[in-house]
Amino acid sequence: MEFEFPTEFGEQLAFGAAAFTAFAGFVIMFAPGLAMRAFGLAARGERCEGFSEVRSMGGFYLGLGLGAIVLAQPLIYTAFGAAFVMAAFARIISILSDKGNTLLNWLLLVVQALVAALPLLYVFGFLQS
Repeated sequence: MEFEFPTEFGEQLAFGAAAFTAFAGFVIMFAPGLAMRAFGLAARGERCEGFSEVRSMGGFYLGLGLGAIVLAQPLIYTAFGAAFVMAAFARIISILSDKGNTLLNWLLLVVQALVAALPLLYVFGFLQS
């Protein structure tokens, strides 16, 4: 198996979304304290489950992004985009029902929507070179 950088503009954008996700996952997985501070989260007392959960989510993002980069297939990009569509939908639910109407939540919603849109627009033929 040989790694090749995509040649089509649309696939380059999908690749970029996957690379961004993998990088964010790497940072979250190996620097959970930094990630928790950036997202306004805090572990309580002596318990370490918060760090475990954040680290685990970072590993998920890293694996999802690397899987999309390495496999680079339309169905993988579709699953990648669909996962971020659902994450954005969950954030909308949180904004509406959990008193989550904050600038950070809106900013992260935009990021999730963009990361979802890039691979899906490529897969469905809206981003061709």
